[in-house]
Amino acid sequence: MGRDQAAEIASTGVTVDVADATVRYLLYGLLPSWFLPGLADWAMHRRTRIEETAGTKESLIHSLMMAEVGVPIALTLRYEVNPMLLAVQLSSTAAHEATALWDVRTAEDSGREVKPIEQHIHSFLESLPFGALASLMCLHADQVKSLLRGGRGDPQAWRLVPRRRPLSPAYLAGIAAAIGTCVLLPYGEELVRCRRAARRRKKTRREKKGS
Repeated sequence: MGRDQAAEIASTGVTVDVADATVRYLLYGLLPSWFLPGLADWAMHRRTRIEETAGTKESLIHSLMMAEVGVPIALTLRYEVNPMLLAVQLSSTAAHEATALWDVRTAEDSGREVKPIEQHIHSFLESLPFGALASLMCLHADQVKSLLRGGRGDPQAWRLVPRRRPLSPAYLAGIAAAIGTCVLLPYGEELVRCRRAARRRKKTRREKKGS
């Protein structure tokens, strides 16, 4: 924002709280935007019959990726951002990116076609952790500096500290419901479907050997 724009806003009596606006963006914009692409990705797996190609292995990789995203989100919703939480977020983001590469390689090696639209969905899902982490680091620049210093001088740097201003139970319940509907149920169904297909193939092989 330029000085002229800031002066214009000030002259109208409007107060701009960048930190508050960024927090609202993270809570009500970026975080909910994860759910629909995740559901669309599941639909692409189903459409390309993952259970007949990469099967259980790729489905378990998807579960791992959900955990790599879900754990830091759950911690951030409940605890203050400090060096420990930033370290968890950074390591989880790096692990998620590495797992995403493993996921695509597994799909391609199995013969499952990863269509262009699925690749674009992946790009969107991979960019969200970086966007969230960058926003948090801008909001908590002091904690980033503390992390770079190894948390020296801060007795709570490497502890999980409950949020001083807890999020409302209604918001947390809504996020939990969205995760259950758009993540746990569809990807749980995918894993069950892959396991059933694997058992059918195993049974067919046994019957052929016995005949």
